[in-house]
Amino acid sequence: MVLPVPIVLGKTGEALVNRVSNAIGVVFEPHRMRREARAKIDVAEAETKAEIIRAEARLKISEIEARGLQRMIYEEGRNQENIESITAKAIPHLSENAKPDDLDEDFVRYLFDKAKLVSNEEVQELWAKILAGEVNVAGSFSRRAMDVVSQLSKEDAALFTRFSRSVWVMGRLTPIIPAEGAYDAEDEFTLSFADLQHLESIGLITFSGTNTYSRRGFGKRGRVHYYGCPVDLEFQSEGKNDIVVGIALLTATGAELVRISGAESSVPAFEEALQFMMNQNIAVSIPVEGKNAYLAL
Repeated sequence: MVLPVPIVLGKTGEALVNRVSNAIGVVFEPHRMRREARAKIDVAEAETKAEIIRAEARLKISEIEARGLQRMIYEEGRNQENIESITAKAIPHLSENAKPDDLDEDFVRYLFDKAKLVSNEEVQELWAKILAGEVNVAGSFSRRAMDVVSQLSKEDAALFTRFSRSVWVMGRLTPIIPAEGAYDAEDEFTLSFADLQHLESIGLITFSGTNTYSRRGFGKRGRVHYYGCPVDLEFQSEGKNDIVVGIALLTATGAELVRISGAESSVPAFEEALQFMMNQNIAVSIPVEGKNAYLAL
């Protein structure tokens, strides 16, 4: 039986707790404070010592076997704490239409097999968003994306968040990283050559080095978006037009994870991208209905 969950979590939150519990075969209360989780581990350690004493008397186990038993129980206590913390962090990200009861149990098991060792708060938040995102829209995250997240360090996550501040919606998620502004500047969004190489090495972007990528197939006019702000484009030609977007693109995995990166809009990144497009003889303008979105950047 799953332990009771306070009604303040709502039916959807309680359903998620139950679904996770059923999938991984544990019982927990994600609403409790971290100090209570810590207390649980302390109790487990105390129980372990008692169990070792009983086991030694019963089986005359060796010292190394006793230490192994103590380590196993301690590690499982830490894993349990991490699982509960991630589940609790996922609940605020659930949408009104979330359907926890439809969450695939294999997905839950795979996620927590990767995430149960994570104690860093910021990386736990990524896992929580993946869990909530899958509940909100089934199929949002692949196993490949979870494999990548399982190998991310806190620094990797922060680097990708910076990169994500330059991402636009151009039919699909598209970063605008101008080659001439991509190296060694000290600001809130610019990444160095080494940064971009590293993001490519961990599977989040494709980095061309000195060459550039383009988005193709625009007509005379088009509309793109930056963090909810619409931008209208007008090209010189009536035919099919291209936009050079710079030296990096998101991989399929990167496109999945950019949505949970925690990145916020950046006015300097926005203005640099506008200038980069204008340098290509593309006229840019913000429609009247986009004024509030622009002011919110």
